[in-house]
Formats: sequence, C-alpha cells, structure tokens
Amino acid sequence: MARRYDCNDATDRSTGLREAASAVRRGELVVLPTDTVYGIGADAFSPEAVADLLEAKGRGRNMPTPVLIGSPNTLHGLVTDFSEQAWELVDAFWPGALTLVARHQPSLQWDLGDTRGTVAIRMPLHPVAIELLTDVGPMAVSSANLTGHPAPEDCDAAQGMLGDSVSVYLDGGPTPGIVPSSIVDVTRDVPVLLRAGALSADELRKVVPDLEVAS
Repeated sequence: MARRYDCNDATDRSTGLREAASAVRRGELVVLPTDTVYGIGADAFSPEAVADLLEAKGRGRNMPTPVLIGSPNTLHGLVTDFSEQAWELVDAFWPGALTLVARHQPSLQWDLGDTRGTVAIRMPLHPVAIELLTDVGPMAVSSANLTGHPAPEDCDAAQGMLGDSVSVYLDGGPTPGIVPSSIVDVTRDVPVLLRAGALSADELRKVVPDLEVAS
C-alpha cells in the first residue's frame, strides 16, 4: 500500500522524506514534486529499480530516464568531457529548469536505458526534491505519468495514474509550472538546444552565444 505525506506540514514532511529515502535505498519507487511537474524516481544506480520505473510508466528503454542531483558538485563524479560552456550553463541556470545531456563516466555501474554513453542530468529548484536528493544521491527521475498521458501538476494526478506501483508519495501541493525543462546537448563542441522549455534559446544565448538549435 502506497504511503502519502503532506510536505506542507513540517512533521509530515520530515517523516515523508525519511520514508522516501528508505524506500529509494530499498530499490522502491517514490513520487516527488519538482519545479516543473511531479516526478517518479528511483535509485539511479539500481538497474532493477530503474526497470521498475520504466514499467510503471509503460515506457521503453529507447526513452532513457533522466537523472536529478542535489548539488552541482555531484557532476564531478558522474560526467566526463564537461566543457567550460557546460559549466557556465550550470552556474547560470542551476538549480532550475535546464537539463544537460552530457557524456557519463564510463565506469559508472548504472543502466538508465539506451543512453549511448550519455546522461540527461538536472538539479531541480524545489526544496523537497533537493532535500531528498542530498540524502540519497542521484536519482533516475521521469515525469510521474503513464506514457501518453499529461504530466501531473499535483500529487493527486500522479497517484491516480501510478497507484501502488509507487511506495511513497511526497505531496508538495501544485507545482509552480507545467512547462518542462529545456534540454541542451553539451556533448559536442557547440551546445545544441534539443528542446525549448522553460528557458528560451535567447535566454540561453546570453550565457552561451554560439548555442545552436536542433532542427
């Protein structure tokens, strides 16, 4: 039976974060609020948990799961060949609605799907998410919806779709916005905007003027 905690209540929030962290360490799934939409998350280093996440969403390995982290410093152990421009984007827009596609360290023992040696990574601007990520480390997190359905703006919508496939729901109230993060590929010599979301190409070019836009 799934457990749900009201993160707007201090006691419930503390209990919920503790229970969510324990669930993640057991290889179970949790739902958490972010600064875009609600996410369904699992331990990024547990292939079984990530497989369960994809199954809960009805999603194939051809759509790999992004990773959320609680601090930019975590990048040092996760990515390689991270350019100066990539760090400038991190400095300017993290925490926030910017996902960076980077090459991950070849030594990492994880399986996020068919990533071809890359990882989509982000630090969200949400206190509940950051607190959980700081406690448990990198999490594989995707929008908390069934594939093909709208991404949830509140915990009710997420729970209505995912039910008992999730162990713990952290209810942070309605999310600040439903616009997804912008996605920038930083694996090449010139950053490429793959998806315009909360951040426009013009905003990103204030930091990386030579940003290209995928056709």
